[in-house]
Amino acid sequence: MKMPILIHPDPRLKKLCDPVADVTGQMHALAKDMLETMYDAPGIGLAAPQVGVLSRLIVMDCVKEEGAAPEPVVMFNPEITAVSDAMNVYEEGCLSIPDQYAEVKRPAEVEVRWIDMDGDEQTAGFDGLWATCVQHEIDHLDGKLFIDHIGPMKRQLITRRMQKLKREMARG
Repeated sequence: MKMPILIHPDPRLKKLCDPVADVTGQMHALAKDMLETMYDAPGIGLAAPQVGVLSRLIVMDCVKEEGAAPEPVVMFNPEITAVSDAMNVYEEGCLSIPDQYAEVKRPAEVEVRWIDMDGDEQTAGFDGLWATCVQHEIDHLDGKLFIDHIGPMKRQLITRRMQKLKREMARG
């Protein structure tokens, strides 16, 4: 089931999310709904707070090649355990900040530990777009948006644009 995506500024996007205590059927359903919402948007990542759920859950799929099989990843309680010294700059966007982009500098490679859909602990290394995406989504779980990594002038400009968009959406 597709879920509505919260648009910045929304206080729920700035909250610290609670760990997922148990990977229940309800959590499975939420993860599946989040994947459907992400693919429909279309996006490459989505965090639970973006759909109004303050739990440490992210979904992502950075496969973008036409005709390539999707590679959905579901992470409960993801945690970055190591980062590279090398940095990458990507132009990031966010489903909660539609049509706004900014260059963000992050570690080029990260190692992440998480709980999978079966309740098992996983650890994997990510690089390139996958590394950027997983860091961006984990930021959401800590109440951070990609615009928190850019200068204050550009951040204010984007925030004002989002406030205007929300007013227009409210008018219908």
